[in-house]
Amino acid sequence: MKILVDADSCPAPVRELILRAAERTGIPAFFAANRVIPGVEGRGRMLLCPPGEGSADDRLAGMAGPGDLAVTRDIPLAARLLEAGAAALDDRGRVYTGETIREFLSLRNFTLDLVKNGLDFDRAPGYGKKELKAFADSFDRLLARRRDPPPPGPQGRGCLTVSP
Repeated sequence: MKILVDADSCPAPVRELILRAAERTGIPAFFAANRVIPGVEGRGRMLLCPPGEGSADDRLAGMAGPGDLAVTRDIPLAARLLEAGAAALDDRGRVYTGETIREFLSLRNFTLDLVKNGLDFDRAPGYGKKELKAFADSFDRLLARRRDPPPPGPQGRGCLTVSP
């Protein structure tokens, strides 16, 4: 298992929380960006990617696999990470799943079309304690689930569990 972070747009408090979790659990954390991210060196693994659109995304998607946990606010990247078997969430604690990613992509594309047609609107509000707490709660839940998968039960062998 590894933690993959799209570090270009990741808020500093989220990076710090991820680094502390990686240190506490011994799970390696990889931060991909087109520039050096302060505070990562010596604590996490900084993946310095070449300049150019999508190079950090390609690096993360290429590294992702089943059991990994990824943090990104880039919805198309989240879709690629899910396809690779990783769990993904954004820096506000929203968990991307196979069921929800199509809705997130659709909303993103609709928003981009509005902007292209000159209709601008308020962006997401600032990042504060409430958003960090929501992220921490979701991140901890996913981390625990990924680290300690449930033991295989009879359901895994084609059996049914019948309640008395």
